This record gives sequence, structure tokens and C-alpha cells, in this order.
Amino acid sequence: MGQEIDDARFDPADFKTFELRLRTEHQMLSDWFRAGAFSPTTGVGGAELEIWLVDRDGNPAPQNRDFLRHINSPLVAPELSEFNVELNCAPENLSGRGLSRLQSGLEDIWGRVRGVARDMKLGVAMIGILPTVKAGDLTLGHVSRLNRFFALNEQILRARKGKPINLAIEGKDRLSLSHDDVMLEAAATSFQIHYQISQAEAARVYNASKIASGPLVAVSANSPFLFGKDLWAETRIPLFEQAVSVNEWDYSERVTFGVSYLVQSLEECFLSNIQRYPVLLPRLSDDPAARLNHVRLHNGTIWRWNRPLIGYEADGRPHLRIENRVVPAGPTMIDNVANAALYYGVTAALAHQKEPPELDILFSQARDNFYAAARLGLDADFEWFEGRKRKVRDLILEEILPLARQGLAQLRVDDDDAARYIGVIEHRVQRGQNGAAWQRAFVARHGADMNALCLAYLERQDSGEPVHTWTV
Repeated sequence: MGQEIDDARFDPADFKTFELRLRTEHQMLSDWFRAGAFSPTTGVGGAELEIWLVDRDGNPAPQNRDFLRHINSPLVAPELSEFNVELNCAPENLSGRGLSRLQSGLEDIWGRVRGVARDMKLGVAMIGILPTVKAGDLTLGHVSRLNRFFALNEQILRARKGKPINLAIEGKDRLSLSHDDVMLEAAATSFQIHYQISQAEAARVYNASKIASGPLVAVSANSPFLFGKDLWAETRIPLFEQAVSVNEWDYSERVTFGVSYLVQSLEECFLSNIQRYPVLLPRLSDDPAARLNHVRLHNGTIWRWNRPLIGYEADGRPHLRIENRVVPAGPTMIDNVANAALYYGVTAALAHQKEPPELDILFSQARDNFYAAARLGLDADFEWFEGRKRKVRDLILEEILPLARQGLAQLRVDDDDAARYIGVIEHRVQRGQNGAAWQRAFVARHGADMNALCLAYLERQDSGEPVHTWTV
């Protein structure tokens, strides 16, 4: 989905040709899985950070076209709305001080972004949902002027047979509205964590990533407010799921936690892409079939919360990655990287246990934990291994953090790095203050002024201090 397309409109012949090429490429992909053709490189991490452009009052500023022209960097890309851009960093081997290098790369581009924004008299915010965004901001009048975004809107509405998108979220408040395009999706901004793994471990790591997603959301929740309503701790989750819903059966929803664990191979995800998901954007490519452009584009229009990816090494050999999409952006860069450290550590530890943990915790339990965390954050209750009911804060402190430390040691992460980043998570949980909790505490003390909330958030974000240290 990151590549521009030539046209925003397609005809039936485009769909037919795309589907034929998709199946040809999938057969090649299947052959690669059978032959063990993927790179054995593992333990490589990376990230994408979606951010907001804001004006002096903390309102969303639709200026990404000028912003991108000024920054002129391949590491900064447009997002769906003119309020947002995406920051990228180079992948890092996680061993040694890889986490510090990851933070340094993100800090470097963040510093450039802040400088350009300052010159444009703008601010930048890393947050799951900007509290000041209004439904009226999220229209096609503010879509980034790229064909792929217009095509995405047209094809989602085509799949919905022209029916409007209905948003219904109930938390502390209740939100119900109808929208005529996919721009609601633009209100949700995330910190997407990439994890390159070998083919041999891929299925176990993928399943572990799903189990880890619940604790990860509980720890990182940073999206309690949408259109002035106090909803879920991580409202970004139901917002994104409903904003691109095709209004069909669960097996074909484009944003999904999934319906089961993998049984044997990561290939199962790509097979389900063909079996369960109609083609959405039939952009044709004349590149060699071995580039899998049709397979990868189709996969990019299915927004699994844990999404398998295929990339390529410098020598052209394909590799496998998992993109964990459950974490919101922010509040600060050290919070982002601490969340990534937790993800890498817990996922690695679970994936390399002698007995696969997915045999102990049912898929339905992992899924229910995920949504409980999205609703309630650090106040959630989980059903964990052996059917044990746990308060999520106790579970994280007593079981999840030791797992994370074990997994980071298995990845040969520097001891000081591991202690630093997992320490941030530990303090956050001990204080009970993630981004969502801080935002709610601020509103409880100062009132529901979303602009005041946003400006106070930006002031503390710019300090670079982790959210557990923030005052209200």
C-alpha cells in the first residue's frame, strides 16, 4: 500500500488479470515455502511511526504536502489524510545495542521532522488518536492527493455496495455516527513494529505475537478520546476495524485479529488472503513474478493486527517479517522503543518455549485478552495460561516482564539496553500511567477541553521523558 498507482479507477479486466497474476505468484511463493528458500536471518527489528501535524492550538493541520516537500526525505511518507505523515527508520539487528540504535534512528528523523514543522509554525504529535480531531475534519477534502488513497476509498465503498460506514463504540461514553468515506481511518495513528524471523521459526513466532498482543495493548494504550467522547483505553482498535469494514462475515473483514493460530507455516496467511479476501486494488505490475508484487499488494490491503510480510535482502533473497500493528504512536520516543522491546522480548520467549504456548492458551482467549486490553488498558482482566484469571497489572509485573527479559537475552540484547527499556515498562505499570491513563487524569483534573489536553500533551512529549513520569 505504500506505492503510488497510475490510476484511481479500475475495470473488470484489471481485476481478472490481477487475480491471475496473484495466483501465479502465490504458486511461486508456495514453492519457496516448500523449498525453504527464505533468508535464515532472524532477530532484526524495525519500525514505522505515524504522526500528526498540528497548528498552534493543537488542531490537526492539513499541510502534509508542503511538509513533505520541505523535509524531502525518503524516510518520511504521506499517510491517508493531509494531517498525517509516516516516519521510517533503518532496520537494526537487535543483538547488542540494537534497541538503542533503533531509538537513535527514530530520534534522528524525529528531530528533522520537528525542525521542519517549527519552520512551518506547526507542531507534531505522536499519539494514537489526536483528541482535537473532529468528524468534519475527516473528509475527502483532506485526503492526501495520491491515486492510491482515492482508489482505496472507492474500492472499500464498492465492497460495501455503497452503504455508509457506521461507527459505534461504547466505553465510558457512547459514540455512534455514519460516515460516507474511509477517512475515519485517518484518525488512528500507530507505531508499527517489524520483526524479521527465519522460516523455521515463523509460525511459532507469529502465534506468539498474537498471544503477546493483549499485554502489549494494555501497556501501551494511548487513545481514550475520539470526537470528545471517552471511549476505550485504545479506541484506535475498534475505530480502525470499523472504518474499513466491508460489512461482510468475520472471515473477510479487512482489519482483524484473525480467526485461529497458524498450524504449520506462515504460508497459511497468504493462502487465506486468496481464499477469504476479494482483490481490493488491482494495480498491475510488469515486474518479474519473483518480486511478488501482486501478492504483496493484496496482502497490504488486509490489515491484520499481526501481519506477515515478505521483503528482500540486498542479494535478492526473500525474507519473512511480522508487522505488529497493535501499538499506538507515542507518547515519547523512549516509550515507543520500550513498547518494541516488550514486544520483541515476550514474543521471542514465547516462541522458543519447549512446549508451544498456543497449545495452552486458546486462540479465543488470546483474542479476548486483546480486546479486553483495548477496552480497559491496565485495568483489564486476562485469562492466561492454565486458564488462570489474572489482573493485567499483576500479570505483567509477575510474568510478562520476566518473559520479556528472558526473550531479550535470547536475542542477545545488551543487558543495559534490556534493563533500560523494560524498566520503562515496569515503572509505567507500577504507576498505572500509560498514555490513556494520563489523558484521562488530565481531563479529570482540568476538564474536557481537548485543545488544552493536546497542548499539555505536546509540552510533555517534547520533554522526551517517558509517560509514567508525566504530571497532570
